[in-house]
Amino acid sequence: MTSLGLFALVIGLASLFALLNERLLRLPLTIGILLFSLFAAGGLLLAEALLPWSGAGQARAVLAQVDLPHTLLDGGLAFLLFAGAQTVDVRALWGRRYSVLALAVLGTFLAVLLFALGIWVVFSLLGFSVSFPWCVVLGAILAPTDPVSVVGMLRRLGLPGPIQALFAGESLLNDGVGVVIFTVALSVAIEGGSAHATRLAEAFLWEVGGGLLVGLLGGGLAVLGLRAVQDQHVELLISLTLASGVYSVAAVWGMSGPIAVVAAGLIFGAPVAQAALTPHGRVDLAGFWSHVDEVLNALLFVIIGFQLLSLSFSLPVMLAACLALPLAVLVRGASVFLATLPLYVLRQERFGVLAVLTGGGLRGGISLALALSLPSGPERELLLFVSYSVVVFTILVQGMTIKPLVQKFYPVGQTGREKG
Repeated sequence: MTSLGLFALVIGLASLFALLNERLLRLPLTIGILLFSLFAAGGLLLAEALLPWSGAGQARAVLAQVDLPHTLLDGGLAFLLFAGAQTVDVRALWGRRYSVLALAVLGTFLAVLLFALGIWVVFSLLGFSVSFPWCVVLGAILAPTDPVSVVGMLRRLGLPGPIQALFAGESLLNDGVGVVIFTVALSVAIEGGSAHATRLAEAFLWEVGGGLLVGLLGGGLAVLGLRAVQDQHVELLISLTLASGVYSVAAVWGMSGPIAVVAAGLIFGAPVAQAALTPHGRVDLAGFWSHVDEVLNALLFVIIGFQLLSLSFSLPVMLAACLALPLAVLVRGASVFLATLPLYVLRQERFGVLAVLTGGGLRGGISLALALSLPSGPERELLLFVSYSVVVFTILVQGMTIKPLVQKFYPVGQTGREKG
């Protein structure tokens, strides 16, 4: 199948599932698309089990062509993160910078370690021979909250500005931290050695610090370019160049592309960059990136749903996944609490913030892409099944329950300001 044909197929399925959701379920768009994708994939698996021929084999061949790790981590993620980052209130984010850093860095490390310890116990009790370094790999896969899911969710909930900035800032930054830990942990697990603090610190500084520098420099150059033009079409080209350019440059130099594009997006959405845009360009760019975000989200969630076809089912593996679901939620809550304890211990709002941060800790395409990129081996199928189960659970269950949770702590009429 050609690239255009592949795109037509996936976008056609996204359109069909979005239409069915609009007519039947009226769930949030991405959740509805994911749910119908799961139904379709489940139907193919059932047909494969009952009939001599079904379309499951052809669907798997199409999934192989899509190659989610390559498509997302080396392509679409740049535009998704850029679209999300430029909508963040930079002033509110700066006001919560210490909380964001604590969650994105310390919170992610804690989430990796706590989940690794917990799942290692689970695997041992169920008789799986999985070494602790591979459990750390799984922890790194599932530690980052997914910015694609989280930033879109924030737009619908009407949280206070500072809480939105805290939520979005963490989700946009912690995936880069998680990917760094994943890279180092995977290398250690494959080589059979032990992790060294120096090695992890060097990788973190180079990837995250270097990515941040590339993004800031790219954003600064883009602002200079915007000041030199008065054509909204050129402004659009500059934004596309910025999103794809900083991600690609960072990747070539072994730095974090996600961190680079988030930094660039924050610069592009800052008042200094917005003031450099023409009035028409400001409106056109907001609309364009909003549509890019929606379309790529729809495509991504169709692909996530059909990844069900790539899993290997067995009772012990399914039991491990069931135990991993509450563990993932508990670990998220514990890591958020421990990371922000020094900042919120004297704040009356802490319970609302911690509850919303825990309930909104959705995992998504990044976690699944990392899991699918695992090399072949005895651990791959188990780790992939657990990862997929946690991703789908958080998107469907937590994604559909976060609204009442937010309304409990931030009722209508109080969402325009921060409680405390």
